[in-house]
Amino acid sequence: MASRSLQYAKRIESLDEHEEHPGQTLATRNHEVIKRWAEERGAKPAAVPGTEHDGHLGVLRFDFPGYGGQELKHVSWDEWFKTFDARNLTFIYQEHTKDGKESNFFQLDNPDREDG
Repeated sequence: MASRSLQYAKRIESLDEHEEHPGQTLATRNHEVIKRWAEERGAKPAAVPGTEHDGHLGVLRFDFPGYGGQELKHVSWDEWFKTFDARNLTFIYQEHTKDGKESNFFQLDNPDREDG
């Protein structure tokens, strides 16, 4: 069962697809879309130290410039996407806030978890 955010999100399958209006919730599993979104915001792929288990990355995040990411461990895109795919995650995000400003909002949804 998908989370409520995912139920109402517009699915994005390619780099050519975008929001229909500012503030719209979008969802994708496309690596190129996720990487472009992060790089446009200067964000680096990262994980939360201390959350790893059995030699695998723990909680996935992005380190945005100026947002105190010193607690985060930078990882390669390959590592980040390997974990993303292994957990069958969906990237839920916004391109812009409702007032048209660039948005850094994202969350990772796991449809296999009971609590979404």
